[in-house]
Amino acid sequence: MILALWRITGLANKANHSRIFNFKFLISIEFSMIQFSNNKNKEYDLEERTAKFGENIIEFVKSIKRDDINRNIIVQLVRAATSIGANYCEANASSSRRDFRNKIYICKKEANETKYWLRMLAKHHPELKEKTRNFWREAHEFHLIFQKITSTIDKKV
Repeated sequence: MILALWRITGLANKANHSRIFNFKFLISIEFSMIQFSNNKNKEYDLEERTAKFGENIIEFVKSIKRDDINRNIIVQLVRAATSIGANYCEANASSSRRDFRNKIYICKKEANETKYWLRMLAKHHPELKEKTRNFWREAHEFHLIFQKITSTIDKKV
């Protein structure tokens, strides 16, 4: 329909084509955001999911009795786990495609680091193995999601 109006009004040149394409792109983004914000299922809202993950890690480590060995593990775990969501928020507010890709790549690295610290915590506290395994799976899912995003961006370049 837009193409038909474009031809009827005699705006068939490259400059106007660019403006119309950008307009269609903006409409597409706006429509997507409306659909996304109306989605009642927060499971697919990655920003919310990463924030919840960080919050759950914080609540989890509050229940662990601190000792000389696990003190640094816990600090590093909280830093890495909460950094996933913080960097994802930064990626969403990025100023360029390159900046977005770099922030997403950092999210992927932080997810890997989180998995590492969960492994160390599970080794030191075998009684927490099941709980740490669940967190490890979630961190692994984040890793896979962010890997897919970065590889998709790299293919488009």
